[in-house]
Amino acid sequence: MEAIYLLGSITSTIVTSSLLSLSLAARSLLSRVLASPSPDLGGSELSTNGGGGDGDVPAVRLYEGRVRHARRRPVSHAFEYPVRYALIDLDRTQPHLRLSHLSADRAREVAATNGPVLLLTIPASVGYEQNPLSVYYCYDVVGEQEQEGGGSSPRLKMCIAEVTNTPWGEQVLFVFNPGSDLVAKPLHVSPFMDMLGNWIMHADAPGEDLSIAISVEHPTLGNYFTAILHAKQVHSSSSSLKLATFFWLMPHKVAICIYWQALKLWWKNVSFLQHPKYINPMYRDDALTRDRRLCCCPSIGRSKNHSIRTSDEDNSYRWCVWRDAQWPWS
Repeated sequence: MEAIYLLGSITSTIVTSSLLSLSLAARSLLSRVLASPSPDLGGSELSTNGGGGDGDVPAVRLYEGRVRHARRRPVSHAFEYPVRYALIDLDRTQPHLRLSHLSADRAREVAATNGPVLLLTIPASVGYEQNPLSVYYCYDVVGEQEQEGGGSSPRLKMCIAEVTNTPWGEQVLFVFNPGSDLVAKPLHVSPFMDMLGNWIMHADAPGEDLSIAISVEHPTLGNYFTAILHAKQVHSSSSSLKLATFFWLMPHKVAICIYWQALKLWWKNVSFLQHPKYINPMYRDDALTRDRRLCCCPSIGRSKNHSIRTSDEDNSYRWCVWRDAQWPWS
């Protein structure tokens, strides 16, 4: 049943995206003929940003870069592909840009911050969305007295990861320290990885460049997998039409890469693992328990450079929530 749904979903996406691509091409041609600019998505300009730069910063910044994955065990397998991301100021953008994401106020509540919230994500394109990882950068603003005395710009305090697995479409959101953090794996992101690994996560404050690095620390395979995003800012702001053109088929390309690399791993005889919900319905609770141990027991793997963001109610737990998949994966 799931295989039939997947084929049907792919077919529907191809048809819908083809029709919307034709519509986008027509809009682009009409815009050139009429030479009329589209309304800007960015709204007003920011006076400061978390990257510490001077001058106004647009509400939507566009980045272009590459994602690289490297697996060292049980077989060697590495690849990279180009990506395009939007860095969106959630306080200053129109709601349709962030329908499926946290609001700025909710992100600040979760991260216990009081400053800007920037979302790094791949926007939907021609009716399709594919985001293996989106990141919320949550900033703190210095106090009024410190600002009057010449204080610094808002500083990046906490990040929120929003991870989506393919093809199931489940999501998990959790906080992590951008400097370095160790997180017990909370989601079945790949049918070629079990749930026993921990994620070592690092994210630089975005400026002209941005980078995110995730490596997997496994009890038997060691540090056997690394995923790295490096990107550079390519535009300061964009009209709605230019934004749609910039991200045209970007989610589709990411999905194709995911399935193609999965086929290669299968061809290399890497074991295909069933979703843990069919074997252990309590796998999410198990992930929370492992994460609590990482917080409470440094001897089991947490180095002095790793830290954990916990809730105010219980200092043993990291804030972590799941969003279930849609039918028929649910």
